[in-house]
Amino acid sequence: MDKFREILDKIIISLCVILFMFMTLVGTYQISARYIFKAPSTVSEELISYSFAWMSMLAASYIFGKREHMKMVFLLESLNKKLQVVLGVLSEVVIFLFALGVLLKGGLAITTLTMTQTTPALGISMGYIYSIIPICGVLICIYSLLNINTLLKEKGGI
Repeated sequence: MDKFREILDKIIISLCVILFMFMTLVGTYQISARYIFKAPSTVSEELISYSFAWMSMLAASYIFGKREHMKMVFLLESLNKKLQVVLGVLSEVVIFLFALGVLLKGGLAITTLTMTQTTPALGISMGYIYSIIPICGVLICIYSLLNINTLLKEKGGI
């Protein structure tokens, strides 16, 4: 399980780095085209926006997998270890159900619904843009299961 998590982490981080480099290059091109060549680009703004959305969603999945998202631990740390594990697993189950229902099921619905709609400048299907939602739903479900496994294994189980 740890090897699988490590591979998944590397894939997501690599995608985020590639997207960030792409956004930097497109942003540099956009600025150069507008101010140096006096010929503004019509597609660069959309490319940056959609790349940022994809990178943000992937990074959020990664942070969730690392369990480094915002949380209030002051109450949790006052409880005994067994109760901490129970609450941790319960939290992961709730997040799993949210990711399954809202991100995966809802994401698939919006992706399917927008397949015929195209972006103004790029002319590609909006369904491809929205497909990151169910992709991240799957990633968060996987990470949630991995987190439950880690909680039960490292903290001594329930």
